Amino acid sequence: MTTAVVTGGARGIGRALAERLRADGHRVTVLDVVEPDDAATTDWIRCDVTEPDQLQAAMEDVAERSGGIDVLVNNAGLISPRRPYLESGKEELLRYLTVNAVGYALATQAAHPWLVAGDRGCVVNVASRTFFTGSPGQLAYVASKGAVIGMTRVLAKELGPSGVTVNAVMPGQVATPGTEQYNSEEDFDRTMAQQAIRRRVRPEDLAGLVSFLCGSDARMITGQTIICDGGGYLH
Repeated sequence: MTTAVVTGGARGIGRALAERLRADGHRVTVLDVVEPDDAATTDWIRCDVTEPDQLQAAMEDVAERSGGIDVLVNNAGLISPRRPYLESGKEELLRYLTVNAVGYALATQAAHPWLVAGDRGCVVNVASRTFFTGSPGQLAYVASKGAVIGMTRVLAKELGPSGVTVNAVMPGQVATPGTEQYNSEEDFDRTMAQQAIRRRVRPEDLAGLVSFLCGSDARMITGQTIICDGGGYLH
Protein backbone atom coordinates (compact mmCIF):
# COMPACT_ATOMS: atom_id res chain seq x y z
CA MET A 1 0.00 0.00 0.00
CA THR A 2 1.34 3.43 -0.93
CA THR A 3 1.32 6.35 1.49
CA ALA A 4 -0.11 9.74 0.49
CA VAL A 5 -0.06 13.12 2.21
CA VAL A 6 -2.68 15.73 1.27
CA THR A 7 -2.16 19.27 2.53
CA GLY A 8 -5.29 21.31 3.14
CA GLY A 9 -7.30 18.09 3.11
CA ALA A 10 -9.82 18.87 5.83
CA ARG A 11 -12.37 20.69 3.68
CA GLY A 12 -13.58 21.25 0.13
CA ILE A 13 -11.46 20.02 -2.76
CA GLY A 14 -8.72 18.74 -0.46
CA ARG A 15 -11.14 16.49 1.38
CA ALA A 16 -12.42 15.04 -1.91
CA LEU A 17 -8.84 14.35 -2.99
CA ALA A 18 -8.04 12.59 0.27
CA GLU A 19 -11.22 10.50 0.12
CA ARG A 20 -10.57 9.41 -3.47
CA LEU A 21 -6.96 8.46 -2.83
CA ARG A 22 -8.05 6.48 0.21
CA ALA A 23 -10.75 4.72 -1.82
CA ASP A 24 -8.16 3.84 -4.46
CA GLY A 25 -5.94 2.08 -1.98
CA HIS A 26 -3.59 4.74 -0.64
CA ARG A 27 -2.93 5.19 3.06
CA VAL A 28 -3.75 8.91 3.43
CA THR A 29 -2.75 11.48 6.03
CA VAL A 30 -4.23 14.97 5.94
CA LEU A 31 -2.19 18.00 6.99
CA ASP A 32 -4.31 21.03 7.82
CA VAL A 33 -4.64 23.87 10.31
CA VAL A 34 -8.35 22.99 10.50
CA GLU A 35 -9.66 19.80 12.10
CA PRO A 36 -11.62 17.62 9.63
CA ASP A 37 -15.27 16.97 10.36
CA ASP A 38 -14.46 13.26 10.38
CA ALA A 39 -11.30 13.60 12.46
CA ALA A 40 -12.20 10.51 14.44
CA THR A 41 -11.78 8.33 11.35
CA THR A 42 -9.19 10.37 9.42
CA ASP A 43 -5.42 10.38 9.87
CA TRP A 44 -4.90 14.07 10.50
CA ILE A 45 -1.99 16.17 11.71
CA ARG A 46 -2.41 19.83 12.55
CA CYS A 47 0.17 21.58 10.41
CA ASP A 48 0.77 25.03 8.95
CA VAL A 49 2.45 24.61 5.56
CA THR A 50 4.27 27.92 5.93
CA GLU A 51 6.19 26.58 8.94
CA PRO A 52 9.13 24.34 7.94
CA ASP A 53 9.54 22.87 11.42
CA GLN A 54 5.88 21.80 11.53
CA LEU A 55 6.13 20.27 8.08
CA GLN A 56 9.31 18.39 8.92
CA ALA A 57 7.78 16.96 12.08
CA ALA A 58 4.58 15.98 10.27
CA MET A 59 6.39 14.23 7.41
CA GLU A 60 8.62 12.36 9.83
CA ASP A 61 5.55 11.26 11.78
CA VAL A 62 3.82 9.99 8.63
CA ALA A 63 6.93 8.20 7.36
CA GLU A 64 7.59 6.55 10.71
CA ARG A 65 4.03 5.24 10.97
CA SER A 66 3.66 4.23 7.35
CA GLY A 67 7.15 3.25 6.28
CA GLY A 68 7.65 6.18 3.93
CA ILE A 69 5.83 8.72 1.76
CA ASP A 70 5.04 7.93 -1.87
CA VAL A 71 2.57 10.67 -2.83
CA LEU A 72 2.32 14.35 -1.92
CA VAL A 73 -0.68 16.42 -2.96
CA ASN A 74 -0.10 20.12 -2.37
CA ASN A 75 -3.53 21.68 -1.96
CA ALA A 76 -3.45 23.96 1.10
CA GLY A 77 -4.14 27.53 0.04
CA LEU A 78 -6.04 30.77 0.34
CA ILE A 79 -8.87 31.99 -1.88
CA SER A 80 -9.25 35.72 -2.37
CA PRO A 81 -12.13 38.14 -2.83
CA ARG A 82 -12.08 40.45 -5.84
CA ARG A 83 -10.79 43.98 -5.51
CA PRO A 84 -8.61 46.35 -7.59
CA TYR A 85 -4.92 45.58 -7.60
CA LEU A 86 -4.20 49.07 -6.25
CA GLU A 87 -5.76 47.92 -2.99
CA SER A 88 -3.38 44.96 -2.70
CA GLY A 89 -0.67 45.91 -0.24
CA LYS A 90 2.67 44.26 0.39
CA GLU A 91 1.44 42.19 3.34
CA GLU A 92 -1.48 40.74 1.37
CA LEU A 93 0.67 39.92 -1.64
CA LEU A 94 3.25 38.17 0.51
CA ARG A 95 0.57 36.28 2.45
CA TYR A 96 -0.90 34.70 -0.68
CA LEU A 97 2.47 33.93 -2.20
CA THR A 98 3.69 32.43 1.06
CA VAL A 99 0.72 30.12 1.61
CA ASN A 100 -0.18 29.25 -1.99
CA ALA A 101 3.29 28.89 -3.47
CA VAL A 102 6.04 28.85 -0.85
CA GLY A 103 3.97 26.40 1.21
CA TYR A 104 4.01 23.95 -1.70
CA ALA A 105 7.78 24.21 -2.02
CA LEU A 106 8.31 23.75 1.72
CA ALA A 107 6.02 20.72 1.85
CA THR A 108 7.86 19.12 -1.07
CA GLN A 109 11.22 19.77 0.57
CA ALA A 110 10.00 18.18 3.80
CA ALA A 111 8.74 15.07 1.97
CA HIS A 112 11.75 14.85 -0.35
CA PRO A 113 13.79 12.12 1.39
CA TRP A 114 10.91 9.67 1.20
CA LEU A 115 9.61 10.68 -2.23
CA VAL A 116 12.96 9.88 -3.84
CA ALA A 117 13.53 6.69 -1.81
CA GLY A 118 10.74 4.62 -3.33
CA ASP A 119 10.18 3.07 -6.73
CA ARG A 120 8.04 5.94 -7.93
CA GLY A 121 7.26 9.09 -6.00
CA CYS A 122 4.56 11.49 -7.09
CA VAL A 123 3.78 15.15 -6.43
CA VAL A 124 0.57 16.81 -7.57
CA ASN A 125 0.15 20.57 -7.14
CA VAL A 126 -3.33 22.08 -7.17
CA ALA A 127 -3.08 25.27 -9.21
CA SER A 128 -5.79 27.44 -10.81
CA ARG A 129 -6.91 28.13 -14.35
CA THR A 130 -7.07 31.82 -13.38
CA PHE A 131 -3.39 31.81 -14.35
CA PHE A 132 -4.61 31.63 -17.94
CA THR A 133 -7.78 33.71 -17.62
CA GLY A 134 -6.11 36.52 -15.67
CA SER A 135 -9.08 36.94 -13.34
CA PRO A 136 -9.42 40.70 -12.67
CA GLY A 137 -9.40 41.71 -9.03
CA GLN A 138 -7.42 38.69 -7.83
CA LEU A 139 -3.83 39.78 -8.37
CA ALA A 140 -2.35 38.15 -5.27
CA TYR A 141 -4.20 34.87 -5.79
CA VAL A 142 -3.48 34.58 -9.52
CA ALA A 143 0.18 35.50 -9.07
CA SER A 144 0.58 32.86 -6.39
CA LYS A 145 -1.07 30.18 -8.52
CA GLY A 146 1.08 31.18 -11.48
CA ALA A 147 4.12 30.54 -9.30
CA VAL A 148 2.83 27.00 -8.76
CA ILE A 149 3.01 26.35 -12.51
CA GLY A 150 6.63 27.45 -12.70
CA MET A 151 7.49 25.46 -9.60
CA THR A 152 5.88 22.34 -11.05
CA ARG A 153 8.07 22.49 -14.15
CA VAL A 154 11.27 23.04 -12.18
CA LEU A 155 10.52 20.25 -9.71
CA ALA A 156 9.66 17.86 -12.55
CA LYS A 157 13.18 18.31 -13.92
CA GLU A 158 14.93 18.21 -10.56
CA LEU A 159 13.07 15.15 -9.27
CA GLY A 160 12.83 13.32 -12.59
CA PRO A 161 16.19 11.54 -12.23
CA SER A 162 14.79 9.92 -9.06
CA GLY A 163 11.71 8.72 -10.92
CA VAL A 164 9.42 11.23 -9.20
CA THR A 165 6.63 12.74 -11.29
CA VAL A 166 5.47 16.30 -10.62
CA ASN A 167 2.31 17.67 -12.22
CA ALA A 168 -0.21 20.44 -11.65
CA VAL A 169 -3.99 20.30 -11.93
CA MET A 170 -6.37 23.19 -12.46
CA PRO A 171 -10.01 22.80 -11.42
CA GLY A 172 -12.81 24.81 -12.92
CA GLN A 173 -15.01 26.92 -10.68
CA VAL A 174 -15.96 24.38 -8.03
CA ALA A 175 -18.51 25.10 -5.33
CA THR A 176 -16.78 24.66 -1.97
CA PRO A 177 -17.17 26.53 1.33
CA GLY A 178 -14.24 28.68 0.25
CA THR A 179 -15.44 29.65 -3.22
CA GLU A 180 -19.04 30.11 -2.08
CA GLN A 181 -17.89 33.00 0.11
CA TYR A 182 -17.15 35.08 -2.97
CA ASN A 183 -19.47 33.70 -5.67
CA SER A 184 -23.23 33.58 -6.05
CA GLU A 185 -25.30 30.81 -7.65
CA GLU A 186 -25.53 33.05 -10.72
CA ASP A 187 -21.73 33.20 -10.89
CA PHE A 188 -21.47 29.41 -10.91
CA ASP A 189 -24.21 29.14 -13.55
CA ARG A 190 -22.50 31.75 -15.73
CA THR A 191 -19.25 29.79 -15.61
CA MET A 192 -21.06 26.55 -16.45
CA ALA A 193 -22.72 28.18 -19.45
CA GLN A 194 -19.28 28.84 -20.95
CA GLN A 195 -18.23 25.19 -20.73
CA ALA A 196 -18.34 22.62 -23.51
CA ILE A 197 -19.88 20.19 -20.99
CA ARG A 198 -22.76 22.04 -19.39
CA ARG A 199 -22.67 20.82 -15.84
CA ARG A 200 -20.90 22.06 -12.78
CA VAL A 201 -17.45 20.76 -12.03
CA ARG A 202 -17.41 18.86 -8.74
CA PRO A 203 -14.53 18.22 -6.35
CA GLU A 204 -14.87 14.53 -7.23
CA ASP A 205 -14.05 15.32 -10.87
CA LEU A 206 -10.68 16.75 -9.92
CA ALA A 207 -10.12 13.92 -7.46
CA GLY A 208 -10.34 11.37 -10.25
CA LEU A 209 -7.67 13.21 -12.23
CA VAL A 210 -5.37 13.46 -9.23
CA SER A 211 -5.79 9.78 -8.46
CA PHE A 212 -4.84 8.92 -12.05
CA LEU A 213 -1.70 11.06 -11.87
CA CYS A 214 -0.74 9.26 -8.66
CA GLY A 215 -1.17 5.84 -10.26
CA SER A 216 1.17 3.61 -12.24
CA ASP A 217 -0.49 4.46 -15.57
CA ALA A 218 0.85 8.02 -15.27
CA ARG A 219 4.45 7.08 -14.54
CA MET A 220 5.70 8.86 -17.69
CA ILE A 221 3.56 11.99 -17.30
CA THR A 222 5.46 14.80 -15.61
CA GLY A 223 5.89 18.56 -15.76
CA GLN A 224 2.34 18.93 -17.09
CA THR A 225 -0.53 21.24 -16.17
CA ILE A 226 -3.96 19.71 -16.76
CA ILE A 227 -7.23 21.65 -16.63
CA CYS A 228 -10.35 19.90 -15.36
CA ASP A 229 -13.14 22.38 -16.12
CA GLY A 230 -15.56 20.76 -18.59
CA GLY A 231 -13.93 22.58 -21.50
CA GLY A 232 -14.53 26.04 -20.08
CA TYR A 233 -11.09 27.21 -21.05
CA LEU A 234 -9.91 25.62 -24.28
CA HIS A 235 -6.43 26.62 -25.37
